[in-house]
Amino acid sequence: MASQAVIRILSSQDDLFHTAADEFATLAQSAVQARGKFCVALSGGSTPRGLFQLLASGVHPEIPWDKVYFFFGDERYVPKDVPESNYRMANEALLSKVRAAHVFPVPTEEKDAETAAAAYERTLIEFFHLAPGEFPRFDLVLLGLGPDGHTASLFPGSAALEEKKRLVVANWVEKFKTYRITFTFPVLNHGACVTFLVSGSEKTTALHSIFEDGADLPARRVQPVDGSLVWLIDRSAGEGLAIAKKA
Repeated sequence: MASQAVIRILSSQDDLFHTAADEFATLAQSAVQARGKFCVALSGGSTPRGLFQLLASGVHPEIPWDKVYFFFGDERYVPKDVPESNYRMANEALLSKVRAAHVFPVPTEEKDAETAAAAYERTLIEFFHLAPGEFPRFDLVLLGLGPDGHTASLFPGSAALEEKKRLVVANWVEKFKTYRITFTFPVLNHGACVTFLVSGSEKTTALHSIFEDGADLPARRVQPVDGSLVWLIDRSAGEGLAIAKKA
């Protein structure tokens, strides 16, 4: 892994959520003080729900929610009101609770996944005022880890793994027989802080492959070019890892 990676093994899932919430609050305040806004890419899946609920509880009342700009690192090509939607989960757990004023969901109402991906790419280009060939710089990119080593919707063996120019693509995921809309590696790797949240024993094998076997899993390709990389792992996920024994 990159030399700048910070790997923390937390004693429980609750400890993981509190640590992630502390980081979110610290980065938010710093970004707002420096630039007047905090730009964050949210992750989907089950793990971040606990973080979102904790943030919504008011554990960090100092977070300036009116200056937080929310984007989505990946999304299923489904309507926003169905249970599979990453937007719906984030909205129910966090966005609606803090009355988030600046939310940029993936436009899954478009006629197909590729059109939705292209539209979301235009949203990033316009918001970040990007010139051709430039990539956005998020203050925080939240990521998860799948048991197969995928992150965002960058799955093993999928075409998007090799994308170097696009910001957002519709990535065909063979095992699900569907498209997923996802940020590409260049976008993830231009983040100022990229943080993985990893919880549960079903993630242990993937973590061993990444940290101890050096396997070329998608998550291992997340290597910020000019930012920090943070892995927050709970004890059940980190079981047996050499790094866990040192923690």
